[in-house]
Amino acid sequence: DNTNRIFVVEQEGVISVFPNDEEASSKATFLDIKGKVDDAGNEEGLLGLAFHPDYKTNGYFYVNYTASNPNRTVISRFKVSSNTNQADASSEQEILTFEQPYSNHNGGQVSFGPDGYLYIAVGDGGSGGDPHDNGQNRSTLLGSILRIDVNKQESGKNYGIPADNPFAGSSNGYRGEIYAYGLRNPWRLSFDAANGRLWTGDVGQNAYEEIDVIENGGNYGWNVMEGNHCFEPRNGCDRTGLKLPIHEYGRDEGISVTGGFVYREPTVKSLEGK
Repeated sequence: DNTNRIFVVEQEGVISVFPNDEEASSKATFLDIKGKVDDAGNEEGLLGLAFHPDYKTNGYFYVNYTASNPNRTVISRFKVSSNTNQADASSEQEILTFEQPYSNHNGGQVSFGPDGYLYIAVGDGGSGGDPHDNGQNRSTLLGSILRIDVNKQESGKNYGIPADNPFAGSSNGYRGEIYAYGLRNPWRLSFDAANGRLWTGDVGQNAYEEIDVIENGGNYGWNVMEGNHCFEPRNGCDRTGLKLPIHEYGRDEGISVTGGFVYREPTVKSLEGK
């Protein structure tokens, strides 16, 4: 909203806010939903925050958090109060929820794309090796990047399905919310400010981390592939139609890839486009 503030999402269920000023000496609590959030450990908690493109006028923002009983992911909308540094905690409207079979691989990112739709990064449900084969199952929301229209309410839901989503109106039981699938745990995604291209880092199992450019309808291979490599022979390693990563690195270089941004600032010219 052009007020030049920094918002910090804390896993326990708090969003803090303070001026974007290196001399800032205090913070305000923008939102406290600790009572709703399951942050028992591992990769659960309050995991994502996105402001509506028209936040300056409508005051809406969206969060991604895990809850318990049952274990589930919740995508909710809140509204800012008359105090611009404090949200109305009672304004929650749940947009989308889905069960989580384990306590890890919850993804977490929520971001509005240049098209105005809300993108949601969702892990494969957890454990190890994707035991339920969610990554290749288009009938579940797990293991996917979702894309929804929060400005519509359709079919009794608090969101709509964009008509050009790859499985919109599917007669095969595929979820219309899916934009891309075959992902293990895309904690973070980002849009290139120059061209809108969607990037994500997808965390590997034991050997390879990968970076993907996400395209509409793309199948990114998990759990057939880990990076550019066959994951397990039981999956046959049929690469037909798979979108392989644009970059991978092995565990000798680093462990969990957690996202990143394409550099589009004038300060360090040598980094432009990196």
